[in-house]
Amino acid sequence: MAAIETSQQLRAMYLEPKERAVKKQMPRLDSHCKNFLGLVRFAVLSTCDKDGNMDASPRGGEAGFIKAVDDHTVIVPDWTGNNRLDTFSNIIQNRRIGAIFLVPGVDEALRVNGVATLRNDEAFTSLCEVNGRFPKLVVHIAVKEAYLHCAKAIMRADLWQPEAKVERSVLPTMNEMLRDQIGQTEPAEPQAVMRERHLNELYLNK
Repeated sequence: MAAIETSQQLRAMYLEPKERAVKKQMPRLDSHCKNFLGLVRFAVLSTCDKDGNMDASPRGGEAGFIKAVDDHTVIVPDWTGNNRLDTFSNIIQNRRIGAIFLVPGVDEALRVNGVATLRNDEAFTSLCEVNGRFPKLVVHIAVKEAYLHCAKAIMRADLWQPEAKVERSVLPTMNEMLRDQIGQTEPAEPQAVMRERHLNELYLNK
C-alpha cells in the first residue's frame, strides 16, 4: 500500500464534491445554524499550539449552553475540569479553532471554524449562568466558516440508537484504568462514587 502524499494523488481517488457540498460553507451563522446551536448538548473543540501539536477537547451541557451571540460569534463556557488547560494554552499560542457541535437524536452535525479568544468579561460570562453560578471564562469564537455536516458518520455509528448503547460495566472504572496507567497503589474509587462526586462539581468554576 502506497502513501498518499500529494493533493493530486488524493483527488484522483475521489469524485469531485457535489455543488451543494461546496456552497453550503458560509462565512457566518445563519438562522439554521443558530437554531441548531440552541439545541446542542455536546461539542468538541479542536486547537493547535504554535508547534503544530493538536488537541481535541469535549464540552457538554444542557441544551442552550453554547451561545450564538450574533451571526459571527459563538461562546463556549468553561466549567470545572482537570485543570490541564490544554485547549486554553493552545488558544493563547495559536488562535485558530475548529469545532463540531452535536444534538442528541439528530444525525447531522454543525461544523464551525474560526478564531478563538479567551474572555472573562461579565458581558459574556453572564450569558452562561447556571443555577446562580458563572463560568470563570468563555471561549469566544469569531466565526470564519460554518456549515452543516451530512448525517452519514453518525448514521454509521448508530450513535443515538438505544441498541448501540454500551453498558458501562464492559470497561474497568475510570479510576481502575488510571491506576494501571500511572501506577497508583491506593484502591480505585468505585465508578458510582466518582459519578456522584462529578455530579456535585459539574458547574463549579474552581
